[in-house]
Amino acid sequence: MRARIWIAAVGLVSTTFAATEKPFDPAAAFGARPSVEGISLSPDGTSVAYIAPAAGQSSVLYVVKLGDNPTARPAFRATGNPERLRGCEWVSNTRLVCTVFGIVKRAVGLLPISRVVAIDADGSNLKVLSNIAQEHTQGYLLYGGEVIDALPSEGDNVLMTRVYVPDAHTGSHIGSTERGYGVDLVDTKTGSVKTIEPPLLLATDYIADGRGTVRIMALEQRRASMDTGFTRYMYRLSGSREWRKLSDYNWMDHSGFRPYAVDPTLNVAYGSRKQDGRLAIYKLSLDEAPHEDLVYADPEVDVDDLIKIGRQQRTVGVSYVVEDSRTAYFDTGIDKLVQSLHKALPSLPLLRITDSSVDENKFIVLAASDSNAGVSYLFDRQSQHLQTLLPIRHELQGVTLATVKAIKYPAADGTSIPGYLTLPPGQDARDLPAIVMPHGGPAARDQWRFDWLAQYFASRGFAVLQPNFRGSSGYGDAWFVQNGFRSWQTAIGDVLDAGRWLASQGIANPSKLAILGWSYGGYAALQSAVVEPGVFKAVVAIAPVTDLEQLKEDHRYSSDFNLVKEYVGNGPHVREGSPLMNAAKIKVPVLLFHGAMDLNVAILQSKQMAARLSAAGTKCELVTWENLDHQLEDSEARAQMLRKADAFLRQAMGM
Repeated sequence: MRARIWIAAVGLVSTTFAATEKPFDPAAAFGARPSVEGISLSPDGTSVAYIAPAAGQSSVLYVVKLGDNPTARPAFRATGNPERLRGCEWVSNTRLVCTVFGIVKRAVGLLPISRVVAIDADGSNLKVLSNIAQEHTQGYLLYGGEVIDALPSEGDNVLMTRVYVPDAHTGSHIGSTERGYGVDLVDTKTGSVKTIEPPLLLATDYIADGRGTVRIMALEQRRASMDTGFTRYMYRLSGSREWRKLSDYNWMDHSGFRPYAVDPTLNVAYGSRKQDGRLAIYKLSLDEAPHEDLVYADPEVDVDDLIKIGRQQRTVGVSYVVEDSRTAYFDTGIDKLVQSLHKALPSLPLLRITDSSVDENKFIVLAASDSNAGVSYLFDRQSQHLQTLLPIRHELQGVTLATVKAIKYPAADGTSIPGYLTLPPGQDARDLPAIVMPHGGPAARDQWRFDWLAQYFASRGFAVLQPNFRGSSGYGDAWFVQNGFRSWQTAIGDVLDAGRWLASQGIANPSKLAILGWSYGGYAALQSAVVEPGVFKAVVAIAPVTDLEQLKEDHRYSSDFNLVKEYVGNGPHVREGSPLMNAAKIKVPVLLFHGAMDLNVAILQSKQMAARLSAAGTKCELVTWENLDHQLEDSEARAQMLRKADAFLRQAMGM
């Protein structure tokens, strides 16, 4: 008989989570960055590492030796100005590899820069593993590469991709003409490097098999140095060095086979391909005559990802989202384990194994729900012991959060639009102030889960509806239409109908109905006020696109310029669908937020919108931050944004 899982608390100690006596501040609590990110387990299962936020955009990597008195000790810190931690993983029991990311201003504009670094668990022996620019480097070294195989059987070595650019000392013993993207075997202790795949100019990705062999390479197809949106994937037979064609993939319409991972035991590549207009997961044999087999497809939605576990990143299942997040495991052992964990944690149905020891006896488990941001656990497979590690948002412990309900509402043409309704805890769904909150993207979708923005406004008494309007991804080609810019009339119509539905059902007081969105959601908020000025009484737009023509122009000197032009399109819809060009039609107050370091949407989009609205006599305020990017990853800035948006909406609604 299977042993019953039993739960105990590890009780990690960290000054990061020190208790305070301050009164509860909703904006600070909900706006706080997650208190734990990227928790990982050492190969022997005796230590964990995680990233915690510090002041501003800074972060600290903590390492914990598990045992009777586990204490979190800082090992590495990123100042946030500009460098930020983007994730850390164990490569041995004493060594970790981290990705550091930042945005810098140069004469050519804003540039994203990343580097891969390695450190000992105590914070010593820091090594930069990426290539770095020297005095005579010809060009920018922006991307630092990534680890593609942790090589669990080879100590502190890793396989990682690295970018090469020429050195002006060409012709001397210290010069180099190498250019492109390659794979190196890197000793993370000493920094010594051995070339595995020489750099190629058109290479954009490599996939290893978890056993130290590169089996797949992606080659970008370019025309006159510009991206075409097509990638050709090459593969190798087992034991061969010869590259063969595997597939062609179109990033614009997602046609063709796109490989994600290699299983060396089955000698297959797992990847996505469309079936009946929706993404499904297939496996493609890596032999003399590759053949394809369907692994999993859903009749309603795209299958969005593979589930991989272990130090060798074994593919064990797939994930997808219908109303809620779902998984399908084809590894029977992992499936049984996950089902047991579900029984042990019935109130936290969003459950994933995120890491494991090399022997797959100990696992890091993350479990969450719509009203719980999540808790991390350590599970011992032999003893069936499930230990509580750390909450993902400790500021919200003990706070009653709202439940989220999947709903559908009718669009004007009768189409049923899915969405998620969050109601204030303990309140009836009648005559409430309400917010429609369209998601970003537009190639994205909302899911049934904890959402700090929706939860904050629900805690302040607002009903929040998040519509997955047509133009959202995840539902297949027919739902995506031509995307939310080319088909903005359909997408914005669905967003407006979300507001009308809230009022028609008596959930929202029509005089207290607003719209708030981030990125494309901010665009949708503004454009909704252009199309139907009377539906929403106030608009909050965070980092919004406001001018579709300018969005294209912002990519003028980038290699993806032609792709962005095609994505947005040409014709009357560009001007008609730009809030900036139609600002005089907006008759309700507008509040804008934007970071000056935004690489996704230039801050100029908000500055011009604010000026145009003010010139038209519409009440408008723009709040900016000089050192923040699109995500506004600063707890104080997010808290400021929440307080200001709450006060703005209450004033606009006469509350």
